[in-house]
Amino acid sequence: MSSTFSPAGKPCISVSNGRFLSRKSTVTRAEVTMAPQHRSRRTFPALLKHGIPLADLHVQEIVERQSQNNNSGREDPCRKPEFQPLFLEEAYESCRKICAEYAKTFYLGTLLMTEERQKAIWAIYVWCRRTDELVDGPNAGYMSPAVLDRWEERLQDIFYGRPYDMHDAALADTVFKFPLDIKPFKDMIEGMRMDTRKCRYENFQELYLYCYYVAGTVGLMSVPVMGIAPDSLVSAQCVYNAALYLGIGNQLTNILRDVGEDASRGRVYLPQDELAQFGLRDNDVFSGKVTDRWREFMKEQITRARFYFNLAEVGASQLDKASRWPVWSSLLLYRMILDSIESNDYDNLTKRAYVGRTKKLLMLPLAYTRSLSSHSLILN
Repeated sequence: MSSTFSPAGKPCISVSNGRFLSRKSTVTRAEVTMAPQHRSRRTFPALLKHGIPLADLHVQEIVERQSQNNNSGREDPCRKPEFQPLFLEEAYESCRKICAEYAKTFYLGTLLMTEERQKAIWAIYVWCRRTDELVDGPNAGYMSPAVLDRWEERLQDIFYGRPYDMHDAALADTVFKFPLDIKPFKDMIEGMRMDTRKCRYENFQELYLYCYYVAGTVGLMSVPVMGIAPDSLVSAQCVYNAALYLGIGNQLTNILRDVGEDASRGRVYLPQDELAQFGLRDNDVFSGKVTDRWREFMKEQITRARFYFNLAEVGASQLDKASRWPVWSSLLLYRMILDSIESNDYDNLTKRAYVGRTKKLLMLPLAYTRSLSSHSLILN
């Protein structure tokens, strides 16, 4: 992982090729961070943690456009959406209900946000969910390249203030109120295209790109709405990087949780070269048999997911104070999913790691406490 952004005047804890950078660090050439070797009869390789340089994903350009005080769309009166207040209220209320039903923990965290930010986050969540359901939803059997092309055309219409339905209208209003760039939304659609073309990933770089498309983009969409704290100790680029890393960690966790379910559909989202390094093949995934090799392989996969959650912590505490709770809730919940995989003795082939309702509720006060942590405590 490599970030080309060098903050001026603000300290930044970032990552370059798997290495943490402190305020006094300098960027070096690619190095691989090695996890501690396991004390076992066989020595297995530690996995690479770096994916694709953020410069190749054009993240800095997104940050620059979204960090502008005025959304370019506001300067064009033709792009201003005109809705009846009651219609718009109903649109946002529908988004709220969908978020509350399908993302309960995250939804509870949004309740501390300002009303305008709540509505915007709910609208973004619903658009992302609808996009994902094009490939994985009940009508996925009708999926074709033309469907995604049409969905991208609808997205462009949303950004021009021409929504197709109620939920599009909520996002169109959000786009007008907040400096959202269209690229992360388009990139998510590209992730859906990738899902229709690929069911194997040769290496972590390929998988990382997929994770960026389908999940890292959510972080980039959310930062302009959640806002960066006025007294933030790091640059905007660092906060965006951390938001992207949280998405990467979440998607890696989803993949590890759903290995068995994906295998039943003939899909293997685990890097093929890494399976081979541990003496494993697709057949070992399809067999549903948990072996010592599989456990060692999973330990390394979990280590990498946690690596990205650690990177995300910095940005989570640099957001506007009222917006931190849902982010910390998501971060801690997904870490608990990794804990659950370990508790299941790394059996994610026949079992699905699950965090019970009681544990989720007990986690929320901890997430709230972490959201109140000072910047300096997190950075140190």
